[in-house]
Amino acid sequence: MKKLFVTLAAVAFIVTGCTQKKPLVLYYSETGTTEAVALELQKQLGADIEKIEAVVPYTGNFQETIERGGREMRSGKLPELKPLKSKIANYDVIFLGYPIWFGTYAMPIASLVKDNDFAGKTIIPFCTFGSGGLDSSSEALKQALPKANILSGYGVRAARVAAAEKELDRFLKENGFKEGALEQLPDFSEQMPVTAEDSIVFSDACSSYQFPLGIPVSVAKRTTDDGTDYKFIAVSRGMGGEEANVTIFVTKGTEPDSKPEFTQVVR
Repeated sequence: MKKLFVTLAAVAFIVTGCTQKKPLVLYYSETGTTEAVALELQKQLGADIEKIEAVVPYTGNFQETIERGGREMRSGKLPELKPLKSKIANYDVIFLGYPIWFGTYAMPIASLVKDNDFAGKTIIPFCTFGSGGLDSSSEALKQALPKANILSGYGVRAARVAAAEKELDRFLKENGFKEGALEQLPDFSEQMPVTAEDSIVFSDACSSYQFPLGIPVSVAKRTTDDGTDYKFIAVSRGMGGEEANVTIFVTKGTEPDSKPEFTQVVR
């Protein structure tokens, strides 16, 4: 029998009256991927929404964006933004979205947090990425906005943004922003040495990624109604050649033709 639960956070959120005021979904998107997640959030929450825009837009070209972003990070000269139509002071809860650049939030978000007062606001980060960056960007937001309340966020790989609708429904219910019952997910098992079968799953999920993700040495698993989730610990090398352990999450659906795909790398 499925175990269902209604999150206490959802009850608390309603009782305190926080749902009486709409949240704001505030986001930057260069290629439209983060925008797709923002629009899904707005739909599920019934929230207000606004896109952050740079006065001098980025081109959408990967290499040009990397080069420009690198120059801005090194020089500290942040991109100028167009004025927001929304007044941040009017919102208690803000969902802040961005793509991951250089392991953290995109440079327009750096301009946003520098030029606006978020003191006392509750901020929920959401991001899109090639491999990961939710944890590191959330920590960077905590450093940049010490007077704001930065909650746990949501992140999704650009390659699997189609999964955002279902994942956001769970995320919002688990964290009290939507009412509803959920299947309680089991805990991962203990980490165990990787078997030959596990190595095939890891390779099928990760080998097509443009950068090497490391060699798996242990894995924990859990089975859900949707399939099997894997939590691999892999040995990887940094840009300087140093070895480091990384955590790589992989999921595989129940359908016979389902292929494993990695969902996030935590460095």
